[in-house]
This record gives sequence, C-alpha cells and structure tokens, in this order.
Amino acid sequence: MLKVKAIAVLGISAAIVAACSDGSVSQPEQVAVAEKPTALAATDVTTVDGTMLKNFVGNAVNGKAVFAQCSSCHAMDAGVNKIGPSLNGVIGRMSGTVPGFSYSAANANSGFVWTKDKLFQHLEKPQRVIPGTKMMYAGLPDAQKRADVIAYLEAPN
Repeated sequence: MLKVKAIAVLGISAAIVAACSDGSVSQPEQVAVAEKPTALAATDVTTVDGTMLKNFVGNAVNGKAVFAQCSSCHAMDAGVNKIGPSLNGVIGRMSGTVPGFSYSAANANSGFVWTKDKLFQHLEKPQRVIPGTKMMYAGLPDAQKRADVIAYLEAPN
C-alpha cells in the first residue's frame, strides 16, 4: 500500500512538473571563467581617464612633493633598491632591469622601455599596465600629479 501511494505521489509530481515546463531539460548555467588580464602592448600609452602627457606641463618641484609617497618603496639614488627598485635613470630604461632587484615575472618579461608616456600610463594604474606586478600601489588618478612626478624623475635635483 505504501508503495502504491509513493508511486502515485511521484506520478502526480511528474505531471505537475511537466505541466509547468516546456518539456525541455534545463542545462546548468555556464559559469564564466575569469581570464587573466594581459599586459598592455609596449606601444600602448592610453590611459583610463583618456589624458595624455603631452597635454600637461610637469613641475619637478611639485613632483618631488608627490614623490614623497613613492619614497617609502623607491629611492632616487642609483643602486639603492628598497621594496621597489631604484628609480634613478628610469626614463629610457628597459622595464625589469635594475641590477640587484628581484622583479615579478610579469615586470621582467614586459618588454618595454620606460618612456615618459609609458610612465604616465603606469602611474595611473600599475596593475593595468603590468598585470601581476609586485607593485601594490593602486595608482595616481590625478594626471597633473603624474606629469609632475615624471618631471621630477627626469630632473630630480
């Protein structure tokens, strides 16, 4: 008797499900797999905010003041590496090549030269330019301050 009731309930349940559906069997939803972001091309100097370095005049004195936040990780003295590599002579240098500094594979293999335009882009959002870099700095959204830092890096004295 119990078997008959169970079969009847099962049959009624199946009828209700069939009546409420279009008869198709639903498939599990596809879960998007997060892709690892790729580094920007060496020639790509676009910024998130759309600004370009050529539209700003950098002020080295102001840049030195802004660089104070960078100095906890970077030194301007040649051969002095801290948490980050020395930034002495960074403009015109191949990324990931300061002797004695242990770079992330992402930085060491980025394959670009630190031009002023690339620095302007990088300072805005470092992880965008070199995904996987060890540099945990979120970025400097103020374009004028980025231009000022670059002026200081170019002429630190």
